[in-house]
Amino acid sequence: MATKRTLTEAETLEQYRVSLDNAENQSEIATIMTEFGYDSETIGQGKALLAETRQAYAANKTEDDETSAAYNSFSNLKDQLAETYSLHRKKAKVVFRNDSLTMDKLAVSGSVPKAYVKWLETAKKFYSVASTDTDLQSKLARLKITTDDLTAAITLISNLEAARADYLREKGESQDSTKIKDAAFGKIDDWMSEFYAVAKIALEDNPQLLESLGKLVRS
Repeated sequence: MATKRTLTEAETLEQYRVSLDNAENQSEIATIMTEFGYDSETIGQGKALLAETRQAYAANKTEDDETSAAYNSFSNLKDQLAETYSLHRKKAKVVFRNDSLTMDKLAVSGSVPKAYVKWLETAKKFYSVASTDTDLQSKLARLKITTDDLTAAITLISNLEAARADYLREKGESQDSTKIKDAAFGKIDDWMSEFYAVAKIALEDNPQLLESLGKLVRS
């Protein structure tokens, strides 16, 4: 059974590295541990697991960073669209305050949906209708909503949808890499748990040597 980790993952990896290096390179420890089955070849197996875990850890960190960057991009675009759409919606409600049919057509009647998908569909409908109706455009122009503004908003929506797709993809990749990292840590934790248990027995009469391995095994 793997030890319950109280250190961070980075600290754990460093602790394992130091322990294995000392078990192999500190002559007195190496001699004693070899007698208990942990010769250079066996220590090498632990180092191989450690390398695998470090690689998985680094990959997961990279995926997490990419996910954060993708989310920030998505979030910024969403904020931009929210600000733009909110202003355009308010103006449209003033322009067409006495024209309920057009307000319905532009989906500006009632309150703005809170759920992302419904909110986006409402915004898309507004700009889709407005951008293809020259009569509506001429009326919206009175409150300074130009055709360029409508085109820019449609482009912003397209960019937002692409950013969300990118974020969700990165999020999925990050989750997959987390599973791989966790599995790798599970293997090295289990291997090191037995290593420390044996070291505690082997070095029982040499507590100063056990200390050089980190003293991770509880007394």
